[in-house]
Amino acid sequence: MRFLRFVVIAAAILFPAAGHAIGKADQVLVVKGEYRLYLMQNGKVMQSFPVTFGANPKGHKQQQGDERTPEGQYSLGYKNPNSSFYKSVHISYPNARDREGASKRGVSPGGDIMIHGQPNGWGRWSPVIQLFNWTDGCIALSNKNMDIIWESVSPGIPIEIRP
Repeated sequence: MRFLRFVVIAAAILFPAAGHAIGKADQVLVVKGEYRLYLMQNGKVMQSFPVTFGANPKGHKQQQGDERTPEGQYSLGYKNPNSSFYKSVHISYPNARDREGASKRGVSPGGDIMIHGQPNGWGRWSPVIQLFNWTDGCIALSNKNMDIIWESVSPGIPIEIRP
């Protein structure tokens, strides 16, 4: 009986129920090669989530329409509860370096890069949709996981997106 109680408590700590806030993160880390988003607090992982990216996921976003997800240091901006997707949180792409690089190439760097849930009305298809890189450069999660992100992040915290 003691062992069973230990397993239940350990599972509750390691795998919080979807849709429940887990505390406030002070940083977000995204590792594209792992297809994971990590909520961080004081340098430690609070929780991680599977994510998908732009339809052309390899490499740093170079210009509008390339369907790449940016890589680098950014910050989270405004939260939009009325987005075309189930909730969205803005990422501060493009930064000065991104704008300068795009300008040198004579192209627009693009923008409107978000962390978001599924397209509105498509949430139940998330298990299938999340098998593919389908965004135009955003970071997408299931709606249940987006609820946790929504409650755990605040505008202004840093987000690092690694290859």
